[in-house]
Amino acid sequence: MALSKACPWLLLLPVFLAAVAGFMPAAVVVAAAATAFDDNYVVQWGNLVNQGTEVDLTMDQSSGGAGFRSKSMYGSGFFHMRMKLPSGFTAGVVTTFYLTSQPENDGEHDELDFEFLGDKDGKPITLQTNVFVNGHGDREQRLHLWFDPAADFHDYKILWNPYQLVMFVDDTPIRVLRNLTGSVPGYEFPAKQTMLIRASIWDGSDWATDGGQTKVDWSKAPFTAGYKGFDVDACANSGATPCDSPALWWNAGEYRSITDAQRAAYEGVKEKYMNYNFCTDKTRFNNHMPPECDYD
Repeated sequence: MALSKACPWLLLLPVFLAAVAGFMPAAVVVAAAATAFDDNYVVQWGNLVNQGTEVDLTMDQSSGGAGFRSKSMYGSGFFHMRMKLPSGFTAGVVTTFYLTSQPENDGEHDELDFEFLGDKDGKPITLQTNVFVNGHGDREQRLHLWFDPAADFHDYKILWNPYQLVMFVDDTPIRVLRNLTGSVPGYEFPAKQTMLIRASIWDGSDWATDGGQTKVDWSKAPFTAGYKGFDVDACANSGATPCDSPALWWNAGEYRSITDAQRAAYEGVKEKYMNYNFCTDKTRFNNHMPPECDYD
């Protein structure tokens, strides 16, 4: 089947790419190719092979996984990471890129997640996104991507500013959350806490594949995830400029809402690739849906 027939929304890509051609300044793109891991990140735990501008995180039975974090905490920005996921039989393996406030498990933390859930041979990897605000999560969305994320590196991006949260795969928006806290009662948006950048690979056997029925097969280990692109375009909490300042390019007017072309691409993703959206799970919430679901 022709790609345009299988994915009609992709016909919008030329328009969409033209709309976002200036999304990240050219100087930033150039810097991304040259930034070394050690400039902005440190190893947090486990086995990490540092090759300068690329690192590999490895999980085997003895290590249980690996992770790294940013040196700084941030209050807004355009966060991005190039990732290549483990291939083959990866059931139970969880690979991540996310932002999180500190302390991470205090019941009041904010978190913005890319979580890739491995699967059996021949089954597609699931991308799960989630958002925590003041410790409140249960906002999962899941989709199967339109490419194999274990075959090559792809860009995973988070635009987070005082006006909106947008999560991208390459240049396609896959999740959008506007900040309507000032106008919608009970609406939650992660705007008050600074966050670290974190990435990891770990054993999620108890939930990640088939609801935890299919576990990690350690005979297939080691499982390796590659990461690139260690420049950070964000507002560090130690900086002199307030993180909500319009002088920061990701807070400027053109980044306060998505474009019509981005909206069309986002709707296409939801229609063609998303297989779970908390906003349609009325049974889970006993028909009392979170307020943001009325504004998706």
